[in-house]
Amino acid sequence: METYRQTKGRIFDIQKFSIHDGDGIRTIVFLKGCVLRCRWCCNPESQEYAIQTMKVLGEPKIIGQDVTVDEVMKTVEQDRPYYYRSGGGLTLSGGESLCQPEFTRDLLRAAKENGINTAMESMACAKYEVIESILPYLDHYLLDIKHMNPEKHKEFTGRSNELMLENARKIACSGQARLSIRIPVIPTFNDGEEEIRAIARYAKELDEESRGAGRHKAGNSGTSHLGMGNSGTGHLGIEKIHLLPYHRLGQDKYDGLDREYLMKDIIPPSAGQMERLKKAAEQESGLVCQIGG
Repeated sequence: METYRQTKGRIFDIQKFSIHDGDGIRTIVFLKGCVLRCRWCCNPESQEYAIQTMKVLGEPKIIGQDVTVDEVMKTVEQDRPYYYRSGGGLTLSGGESLCQPEFTRDLLRAAKENGINTAMESMACAKYEVIESILPYLDHYLLDIKHMNPEKHKEFTGRSNELMLENARKIACSGQARLSIRIPVIPTFNDGEEEIRAIARYAKELDEESRGAGRHKAGNSGTSHLGMGNSGTGHLGIEKIHLLPYHRLGQDKYDGLDREYLMKDIIPPSAGQMERLKKAAEQESGLVCQIGG
Protein backbone atom coordinates (compact mmCIF):
# COMPACT_ATOMS: atom_id res chain seq x y z
CA MET A 1 0.00 0.00 0.00
CA GLU A 2 1.21 3.49 -0.86
CA THR A 3 2.33 5.32 2.29
CA TYR A 4 0.28 8.42 1.46
CA ARG A 5 -2.90 6.35 1.90
CA GLN A 6 -2.01 6.12 5.60
CA THR A 7 -2.18 9.91 6.06
CA LYS A 8 -4.59 10.69 8.89
CA GLY A 9 -7.26 13.34 9.03
CA ARG A 10 -10.28 14.28 11.10
CA ILE A 11 -13.78 14.18 9.63
CA PHE A 12 -17.27 14.50 11.07
CA ASP A 13 -19.45 12.97 8.36
CA ILE A 14 -19.54 11.14 5.05
CA GLN A 15 -22.64 11.76 2.97
CA LYS A 16 -23.36 9.35 0.12
CA PHE A 17 -25.61 9.77 -2.93
CA SER A 18 -25.48 13.56 -2.92
CA ILE A 19 -26.56 15.37 -6.08
CA HIS A 20 -25.12 18.72 -4.98
CA ASP A 21 -21.60 20.14 -4.63
CA GLY A 22 -20.30 18.88 -7.95
CA ASP A 23 -21.51 16.92 -10.96
CA GLY A 24 -23.50 13.71 -10.85
CA ILE A 25 -23.90 11.46 -7.83
CA ARG A 26 -21.25 12.21 -5.24
CA THR A 27 -19.86 11.16 -1.91
CA ILE A 28 -19.15 14.20 0.28
CA VAL A 29 -16.52 13.94 3.00
CA PHE A 30 -16.86 16.65 5.66
CA LEU A 31 -13.59 17.67 7.33
CA LYS A 32 -13.25 19.19 10.79
CA GLY A 33 -11.75 22.63 11.29
CA CYS A 34 -12.33 26.11 9.88
CA VAL A 35 -10.61 29.48 10.29
CA LEU A 36 -13.83 31.45 9.75
CA ARG A 37 -16.80 31.83 12.06
CA CYS A 38 -19.59 32.69 9.63
CA ARG A 39 -22.70 33.73 11.53
CA TRP A 40 -24.94 31.66 9.24
CA CYS A 41 -22.81 28.49 9.16
CA CYS A 42 -25.08 25.45 8.80
CA ASN A 43 -22.36 23.08 10.07
CA PRO A 44 -21.17 24.72 13.33
CA GLU A 45 -19.85 21.33 14.47
CA SER A 46 -17.26 21.65 11.69
CA GLN A 47 -15.63 24.83 12.98
CA GLU A 48 -13.56 23.42 15.83
CA TYR A 49 -10.89 20.87 14.93
CA ALA A 50 -11.36 19.26 18.35
CA ILE A 51 -13.66 16.26 18.71
CA GLN A 52 -16.87 17.49 20.36
CA THR A 53 -20.08 16.26 21.93
CA MET A 54 -23.31 17.61 20.43
CA LYS A 55 -26.84 16.81 21.52
CA VAL A 56 -28.88 15.36 18.66
CA LEU A 57 -32.58 14.81 19.42
CA GLY A 58 -31.68 15.20 23.08
CA GLU A 59 -28.99 12.52 23.06
CA PRO A 60 -25.23 13.22 23.18
CA LYS A 61 -23.34 12.38 19.99
CA ILE A 62 -19.58 12.41 19.44
CA ILE A 63 -18.70 14.70 16.53
CA GLY A 64 -15.42 13.95 14.81
CA GLN A 65 -13.31 10.88 14.16
CA ASP A 66 -9.74 10.30 13.05
CA VAL A 67 -9.41 8.26 9.87
CA THR A 68 -6.80 7.40 7.25
CA VAL A 69 -7.05 8.16 3.55
CA ASP A 70 -7.36 4.43 2.91
CA GLU A 71 -10.29 4.09 5.32
CA VAL A 72 -12.18 6.93 3.66
CA MET A 73 -11.45 5.60 0.18
CA LYS A 74 -12.99 2.23 1.04
CA THR A 75 -16.28 4.06 1.57
CA VAL A 76 -15.85 6.33 -1.45
CA GLU A 77 -15.06 3.44 -3.79
CA GLN A 78 -18.26 1.59 -2.88
CA ASP A 79 -20.24 3.85 -5.21
CA ARG A 80 -17.88 3.82 -8.18
CA PRO A 81 -20.61 2.44 -10.56
CA TYR A 82 -22.84 5.42 -9.72
CA TYR A 83 -20.01 7.88 -10.35
CA TYR A 84 -19.33 6.27 -13.71
CA ARG A 85 -22.95 6.40 -14.84
CA SER A 86 -23.64 9.94 -13.60
CA GLY A 87 -20.29 11.70 -14.00
CA GLY A 88 -20.05 12.01 -10.23
CA GLY A 89 -17.27 11.42 -7.74
CA LEU A 90 -15.78 12.66 -4.46
CA THR A 91 -16.34 16.13 -2.97
CA LEU A 92 -14.48 17.48 0.06
CA SER A 93 -16.34 19.94 2.27
CA GLY A 94 -16.24 21.09 5.86
CA GLY A 95 -15.33 23.18 7.61
CA GLU A 96 -12.48 24.25 5.40
CA SER A 97 -10.57 21.38 3.81
CA LEU A 98 -7.41 23.48 3.56
CA CYS A 99 -7.12 23.42 7.37
CA GLN A 100 -5.96 19.81 6.90
CA PRO A 101 -3.74 20.24 3.83
CA GLU A 102 -1.87 16.93 3.83
CA PHE A 103 -4.99 14.84 4.38
CA THR A 104 -6.88 16.84 1.75
CA ARG A 105 -4.10 16.49 -0.82
CA ASP A 106 -3.61 12.77 -0.23
CA LEU A 107 -7.33 11.99 -0.24
CA LEU A 108 -7.79 13.81 -3.55
CA ARG A 109 -4.70 12.06 -4.91
CA ALA A 110 -6.07 8.65 -3.94
CA ALA A 111 -9.35 9.40 -5.70
CA LYS A 112 -7.65 10.67 -8.85
CA GLU A 113 -5.30 7.69 -9.03
CA ASN A 114 -8.38 5.48 -8.85
CA GLY A 115 -10.12 7.31 -11.69
CA ILE A 116 -12.65 9.11 -9.47
CA ASN A 117 -13.64 12.69 -10.24
CA THR A 118 -12.72 15.16 -7.48
CA ALA A 119 -14.24 18.42 -6.26
CA MET A 120 -13.60 20.64 -3.25
CA GLU A 121 -15.81 23.26 -1.64
CA SER A 122 -13.48 25.84 -0.12
CA MET A 123 -12.95 29.52 0.71
CA ALA A 124 -9.26 29.41 -0.33
CA CYS A 125 -8.29 30.72 3.10
CA ALA A 126 -4.72 29.39 3.23
CA LYS A 127 -1.29 30.15 1.86
CA TYR A 128 -1.32 29.72 -1.91
CA GLU A 129 1.51 27.19 -1.65
CA VAL A 130 -0.95 24.91 0.16
CA ILE A 131 -3.58 25.34 -2.55
CA GLU A 132 -0.98 24.87 -5.28
CA SER A 133 -0.01 21.46 -3.88
CA ILE A 134 -3.64 20.31 -4.08
CA LEU A 135 -4.60 21.60 -7.54
CA PRO A 136 -2.97 18.75 -9.53
CA TYR A 137 -5.43 16.34 -7.92
CA LEU A 138 -8.53 18.52 -8.18
CA ASP A 139 -11.01 18.47 -11.06
CA HIS A 140 -13.46 21.12 -9.84
CA TYR A 141 -12.86 23.95 -7.36
CA LEU A 142 -16.13 25.19 -5.81
CA LEU A 143 -14.88 28.52 -4.50
CA ASP A 144 -16.86 30.56 -1.98
CA ILE A 145 -16.73 34.33 -2.39
CA LYS A 146 -18.94 35.92 0.24
CA HIS A 147 -18.39 39.68 -0.06
CA MET A 148 -16.05 42.18 -1.71
CA ASN A 149 -15.88 44.57 1.25
CA PRO A 150 -13.15 43.45 3.70
CA GLU A 151 -14.69 45.16 6.75
CA LYS A 152 -18.15 43.68 6.16
CA HIS A 153 -16.57 40.30 5.51
CA LYS A 154 -14.69 40.44 8.81
CA GLU A 155 -17.77 41.57 10.73
CA PHE A 156 -19.81 38.53 9.65
CA THR A 157 -17.10 35.85 9.36
CA GLY A 158 -14.35 36.91 11.77
CA ARG A 159 -11.75 37.43 9.03
CA SER A 160 -11.04 39.85 6.23
CA ASN A 161 -11.17 38.63 2.65
CA GLU A 162 -7.96 39.93 1.02
CA LEU A 163 -6.12 36.61 1.09
CA MET A 164 -9.11 34.72 -0.28
CA LEU A 165 -9.62 37.14 -3.16
CA GLU A 166 -5.91 37.06 -3.99
CA ASN A 167 -5.97 33.26 -3.99
CA ALA A 168 -9.08 33.24 -6.18
CA ARG A 169 -7.14 35.16 -8.83
CA LYS A 170 -4.20 32.75 -8.66
CA ILE A 171 -6.45 29.69 -8.85
CA ALA A 172 -8.27 31.10 -11.87
CA CYS A 173 -5.04 31.92 -13.68
CA SER A 174 -3.51 28.51 -12.96
CA GLY A 175 -5.98 26.78 -15.28
CA GLN A 176 -5.48 23.57 -13.33
CA ALA A 177 -9.08 22.91 -12.31
CA ARG A 178 -12.57 23.83 -13.37
CA LEU A 179 -13.61 26.83 -11.28
CA SER A 180 -17.10 27.78 -10.12
CA ILE A 181 -17.82 30.76 -7.88
CA ARG A 182 -20.32 30.14 -5.09
CA ILE A 183 -22.04 33.02 -3.32
CA PRO A 184 -24.04 32.31 -0.15
CA VAL A 185 -26.86 34.86 -0.26
CA ILE A 186 -27.28 36.05 3.34
CA PRO A 187 -29.84 38.70 4.38
CA THR A 188 -28.28 41.67 6.24
CA PHE A 189 -24.88 40.66 4.84
CA ASN A 190 -24.80 40.46 1.04
CA ASP A 191 -28.34 40.07 -0.32
CA GLY A 192 -28.44 43.53 -1.92
CA GLU A 193 -28.25 43.74 -5.70
CA GLU A 194 -25.15 45.94 -5.63
CA GLU A 195 -23.31 43.51 -3.36
CA ILE A 196 -24.07 40.60 -5.68
CA ARG A 197 -23.12 42.69 -8.71
CA ALA A 198 -19.77 43.53 -7.07
CA ILE A 199 -18.94 39.84 -6.67
CA ALA A 200 -20.16 39.15 -10.21
CA ARG A 201 -17.85 41.87 -11.56
CA TYR A 202 -14.95 40.23 -9.76
CA ALA A 203 -15.93 36.87 -11.23
CA LYS A 204 -15.87 38.49 -14.67
CA GLU A 205 -12.37 39.84 -13.98
CA LEU A 206 -11.23 36.37 -12.93
CA ASP A 207 -12.75 34.87 -16.06
CA GLU A 208 -10.99 37.35 -18.33
CA GLU A 209 -7.64 37.04 -16.54
CA SER A 210 -7.85 33.25 -16.58
CA ARG A 211 -8.45 33.17 -20.33
CA GLY A 212 -5.68 35.70 -20.90
CA ALA A 213 -3.22 33.68 -18.83
CA GLY A 214 -4.15 30.55 -20.76
CA ARG A 215 -3.56 32.22 -24.12
CA HIS A 216 -0.22 33.59 -22.89
CA LYS A 217 0.99 30.18 -21.75
CA ALA A 218 -0.20 28.52 -24.92
CA GLY A 219 1.57 31.17 -27.00
CA ASN A 220 4.83 30.74 -25.13
CA SER A 221 4.76 26.98 -25.59
CA GLY A 222 3.81 27.19 -29.23
CA THR A 223 0.82 24.92 -28.78
CA SER A 224 -2.68 24.96 -27.37
CA HIS A 225 -3.31 23.57 -23.89
CA LEU A 226 -7.05 23.30 -24.37
CA GLY A 227 -8.39 19.95 -23.29
CA MET A 228 -5.35 19.02 -21.24
CA GLY A 229 -7.27 19.03 -17.95
CA ASN A 230 -5.27 19.68 -14.81
CA SER A 231 -2.00 18.63 -16.41
CA GLY A 232 -1.69 22.05 -18.02
CA THR A 233 -3.88 25.11 -18.52
CA GLY A 234 -6.90 23.25 -19.87
CA HIS A 235 -9.54 24.89 -17.67
CA LEU A 236 -9.85 28.51 -18.68
CA GLY A 237 -12.32 30.98 -17.25
CA ILE A 238 -15.11 30.70 -14.71
CA GLU A 239 -17.49 27.86 -15.42
CA LYS A 240 -20.48 29.09 -13.47
CA ILE A 241 -21.72 31.26 -10.60
CA HIS A 242 -23.84 29.54 -7.95
CA LEU A 243 -26.15 31.62 -5.76
CA LEU A 244 -26.85 29.67 -2.56
CA PRO A 245 -29.86 31.01 -0.63
CA TYR A 246 -29.59 31.28 3.14
CA HIS A 247 -31.52 28.70 5.16
CA ARG A 248 -31.95 27.91 8.86
CA LEU A 249 -31.54 24.13 8.70
CA GLY A 250 -28.52 24.20 11.00
CA GLN A 251 -30.20 26.07 13.86
CA ASP A 252 -30.78 22.94 15.97
CA LYS A 253 -27.06 22.18 15.83
CA TYR A 254 -26.30 25.41 17.68
CA ASP A 255 -28.72 24.36 20.39
CA GLY A 256 -27.01 20.96 20.52
CA LEU A 257 -23.63 22.65 20.97
CA ASP A 258 -25.05 25.08 23.56
CA ARG A 259 -24.23 28.01 21.30
CA GLU A 260 -26.29 31.05 20.37
CA TYR A 261 -27.55 31.16 16.79
CA LEU A 262 -27.09 34.79 15.79
CA MET A 263 -29.26 34.56 12.66
CA LYS A 264 -32.41 33.15 14.27
CA ASP A 265 -34.52 36.18 13.36
CA ILE A 266 -33.31 36.38 9.76
CA ILE A 267 -35.82 35.39 7.08
CA PRO A 268 -34.44 33.45 4.07
CA PRO A 269 -34.62 35.24 0.69
CA SER A 270 -37.70 34.61 -1.40
CA ALA A 271 -37.67 32.79 -4.73
CA GLY A 272 -38.45 36.08 -6.45
CA GLN A 273 -35.52 37.85 -4.81
CA MET A 274 -33.17 35.02 -5.77
CA GLU A 275 -34.32 35.27 -9.39
CA ARG A 276 -33.66 39.01 -9.40
CA LEU A 277 -30.18 38.50 -7.97
CA LYS A 278 -29.49 35.75 -10.51
CA LYS A 279 -30.44 38.10 -13.33
CA ALA A 280 -28.23 40.86 -11.88
CA ALA A 281 -25.26 38.48 -11.58
CA GLU A 282 -25.71 37.30 -15.16
CA GLN A 283 -25.95 40.86 -16.47
CA GLU A 284 -22.87 42.00 -14.58
CA SER A 285 -20.64 39.02 -15.29
CA GLY A 286 -21.80 37.63 -18.62
CA LEU A 287 -21.40 34.19 -17.04
CA VAL A 288 -23.80 31.31 -16.53
CA CYS A 289 -25.51 31.67 -13.15
CA GLN A 290 -27.72 29.25 -11.24
CA ILE A 291 -29.61 29.19 -7.96
CA GLY A 292 -28.33 26.38 -5.78
CA GLY A 293 -25.47 24.11 -6.57
